[in-house]
Amino acid sequence: MKINQYKTYTEFLYILILGIVTSFSLPPYNYWLINFITFSSLFIFLFKNQNKNSNYFFIYGYIFGFGYFVSNLYWIPLSLLYDNNFKFLIPVAIILIPAFLSLFYALAFLIFKLLLDKKSIILNILLFSLILGFFEFIRGTILSGFPWNLFAYSFSENINFIQIISLIGVYAFNTILITIFSIPSILFLNKKKHDIVGVFLISILTLSIYLYGSIKVNVINNLKATNLPVEIKILSTKIPIERFYLNIDVEETLIKLIELSSPKKNDNTLFIWPEGIIPNTNLEELKNEFDYLIKKSFSENHIILFGINDQKIENGKIKFYNSLSVIDNKANIIFNYHKNKLVPFGEFLPLENILSKVGLKTLTNNYQSYSASSKRKLFNFNKSEKIKILPLICYEIIYSGKLSLDNNYNFIVNISEDGWFGNSIGPSQHFAHSIFRSVEYGKYTLRSANNGISAIVDPSGRIIDMLNTSNEGVISIKKIVKTNKTLFSTYGNKIYFIVILLYIFIIFSFKKLRNE
Repeated sequence: MKINQYKTYTEFLYILILGIVTSFSLPPYNYWLINFITFSSLFIFLFKNQNKNSNYFFIYGYIFGFGYFVSNLYWIPLSLLYDNNFKFLIPVAIILIPAFLSLFYALAFLIFKLLLDKKSIILNILLFSLILGFFEFIRGTILSGFPWNLFAYSFSENINFIQIISLIGVYAFNTILITIFSIPSILFLNKKKHDIVGVFLISILTLSIYLYGSIKVNVINNLKATNLPVEIKILSTKIPIERFYLNIDVEETLIKLIELSSPKKNDNTLFIWPEGIIPNTNLEELKNEFDYLIKKSFSENHIILFGINDQKIENGKIKFYNSLSVIDNKANIIFNYHKNKLVPFGEFLPLENILSKVGLKTLTNNYQSYSASSKRKLFNFNKSEKIKILPLICYEIIYSGKLSLDNNYNFIVNISEDGWFGNSIGPSQHFAHSIFRSVEYGKYTLRSANNGISAIVDPSGRIIDMLNTSNEGVISIKKIVKTNKTLFSTYGNKIYFIVILLYIFIIFSFKKLRNE
């Protein structure tokens, strides 16, 4: 009995280690080759233990998921360090967040066990990929969704290989990658003829994805660039996150932003400042109390896009919004966007009427929860066809297939405050989404972050310029190339369901091949 228990605990530890090691394939490490080892080892283990009951597979999935998430999302509770009211929750959050997310993998492994084919290796690899990939999609959509750290993001530095997402999107790519990572396991199991056929076909698929990407990147790189009507200057700042809690001087912050922007009177310029960068004020107060600074420093050739709080009275109640706003050199509002996707506990308190009574509140707003808008309109700079902007605030960039129904824009502008992540791997993980959204939608992404990574990413996912978390400064863009609409930008995640049907068709085809 003790021997069996020891073996079981050893197996659990083995699965946990596989989950932890898989994390190192993600940004900022990007050791994607690790996935061939971990996924193949995981699949070999599951295949050899196929006779165990379903409960074991549920536990295997849960442990693998817990190891994966606890090692790559440990930074989320760091945001609680900045408010003494939340510090006691840090140990709980470190465990609770991975514990919840692991349920998706546990259910995936359980369903895989119930549908497992006891004879065919390639059939089971396809089935495993399909089910786990689908539960990754569910994780990214259910309960407002949290599609952070899909396995696909391990390729954020390999732009040739990720071009396929312009056709099929990141969820379909994620599913295919699970298949590719698991395929070496066939070489270590008792393979049959149709399994070898599977290895050959997956190898051809992998090579085709890379060749397609190489050609596409080369085509984009050879496109002729045209001048923009203005220079777009993107600020990367390091203003302390404590500004949300301390009485930091607004004028001092504005002066610092202006000095960093270094506006030149006669140069047509669009300045992009980060999210929530001006503390302890809102749009109305900025206009009424600090417009003199804007007027003094900027000319009629300048406009400023930045993140700031906004508040409105609706039905007799004050509502607060996390806003991306555009103002002219007199602090007049040209455009205003209110964030659609809010961060639970960060920007809104679930069950606020109950939890607020026990002293809980949001991290970024000391008054009450922010309200979410349901509209995401485009900003058209001076009615120019060359500068149409899709505004995204912070983690709105992570939602593949849910950016906008209107595809008539050429820039994704993502402003962010990454100081909540502390000195961790969080900012690198957050930035990776900008690369993937650029490729999926065939657009430039302009990212301005405070205490994070600011960058210009072209439609192929190539980083034109960037400033990392330790640097403060300005990057700019004056020219762009025009690309065609991508297939994914037209159909979104509907394509993912076509890939699911294709997987099901291939699974039945291999079953037929095996039986002949």
